[in-house]
Amino acid sequence: MPPAHSPGWEDRAVAWLLDHCPPDYRTYGAWRRHPLALAWLADRHLDGQVSAMRQAYREVRVELGDDLPATALAEVIEQLEREGLRLVAAKRAAGLVLEALRGTVFVPRL
Repeated sequence: MPPAHSPGWEDRAVAWLLDHCPPDYRTYGAWRRHPLALAWLADRHLDGQVSAMRQAYREVRVELGDDLPATALAEVIEQLEREGLRLVAAKRAAGLVLEALRGTVFVPRL
C-alpha cells in the first residue's frame, strides 16, 4: 500500500481493507464511498477474528484432542498460531489505516 496521504492511497486502502473483510462486504457501496467507515468496520471485524482465534487456540486440545491423532493436533495448533499472528498484524495495520483516514500524519522515525 502506498504511504498515507499520497495520491491514490485511499483507493488502495479500500481494496486492502475489503480483502480483510467477508466477501459480501464488496457488495455494499457505502463502504467504498466512505473509506473511514470501512476501516472502522474492518478493525472491528479483525478484532472479532483475533478473539475467535485465541479462543480456538485455548480450546483445541480439549475439544479435538480425543478426535485427532497427536500429529494432526500438533499441525492444527501450529496453524492456529500462524493464523493468529497474521490476524494480529492485520488488526494493527487496519488500525493504522483507520488513524490515517482520520487525518493522522505519520512521521518516519530514525
